Amino acid sequence: MENKQDVQPTFSRVMIKGIPYYRTRIKDADGKRVSLYARTEKELAVKLAMARGVIEDARFRKYNPTVAEYTEKWLVMQSAHIQPTTLEGYAYAARKYIIEPLGDMYMSEVTADDIKLAMVSVSKKSEAVYSTVNMLFKSIFYSAEYSNLIEDNPTKKLNAKGGIPKKVKEPLTDAQVKTLLDTIRGLPPYVFVMIGLYSGLRREEILGLQWDCVFLDAPAPYISVRRAWHEESNRPVINTELKTKSARRDVPIPQVLVDCLREEKEKSISEYVIADSEGQPLSYSQFVRIWNYIKVRSTGERTLYKYVNGQSIKKKVTLELGQKCRNKPSIVYTIDFPVTPHLLRHTYITNLIHAGVDPKTVQHLAGHKNSKVTMDIYAKVKYNKPEELSAVVNEALEK
Repeated sequence: MENKQDVQPTFSRVMIKGIPYYRTRIKDADGKRVSLYARTEKELAVKLAMARGVIEDARFRKYNPTVAEYTEKWLVMQSAHIQPTTLEGYAYAARKYIIEPLGDMYMSEVTADDIKLAMVSVSKKSEAVYSTVNMLFKSIFYSAEYSNLIEDNPTKKLNAKGGIPKKVKEPLTDAQVKTLLDTIRGLPPYVFVMIGLYSGLRREEILGLQWDCVFLDAPAPYISVRRAWHEESNRPVINTELKTKSARRDVPIPQVLVDCLREEKEKSISEYVIADSEGQPLSYSQFVRIWNYIKVRSTGERTLYKYVNGQSIKKKVTLELGQKCRNKPSIVYTIDFPVTPHLLRHTYITNLIHAGVDPKTVQHLAGHKNSKVTMDIYAKVKYNKPEELSAVVNEALEK
């Protein structure tokens, strides 16, 4: 049977602005008719041959995209209903752990073994990273299967569990909270730490908090969570669309935080509770510098660099509790426990549970999307103390 590509093309002649041209029509990769023009039949034949090659390649790529092409397309499709910060995380993970090892392969030729090999390096990362990459692989390939781009989905038997188990971080004790606050009182991170410890807001919620959402004179003072901070190329961006619907909440605050915020508001020049010297929300690097006030006052092993004769000499030292900084004696190492922004929130949630607050109320105050996260914390805190459960068990099992 004669191939369509071998059929002699039909050229017509047209006049454009008084100049004669040869013309032919061809369907592009999407089936739309387009016209090609040239001054001679030979030139038009060359143009036609080139166009056919481009169109055939486009048709092939449309229905046989590479992993890189389809992953980028999938990310664009998600942008309509995923928060920018979440999408940014997905994009980084997809490009690092999916496109980097498999990007040049066609979606249709990827096998289960290819994906398992790609997941080997991911298995050495944290459980959270493994879970995210696992979800991305499945979502991307199920989407391709739904669009009839692949017949067999190689991710069907991909193991959902893996990665290095996350270390369980213990909440701060009352004594550690006192040490932390005494250490940073009057320093830039103090107000941030107070909000984290006594309202449980996430870092992005604290950095996006404005005074119009802080109700200190209400009968029951509270913070209204209505904005969230994130950074784009080290620039702060404040969103009114929160991570989840549950994140939008009103959180009652204790008197100790009321007093702290009232004092801060009196001297504030900004609409933001946490702001830079010009009253603007913090950039990521500015937040890191503020948090460094805590890190430089913490004990532990440090790597110091000393320049001798133009050469950098690395030396590891262990900083002891109560020791003073050699270069800045006003800095004393008083914090001998880990402190992170999330640990402040975890401490708040744990204290609510210890106080007997029911899980549903804790879920609301923490802004958790579902009860699973709350109950996981609740179970670890409430039911991991044999001395407290002994009487309950003995009573239940008495004959």
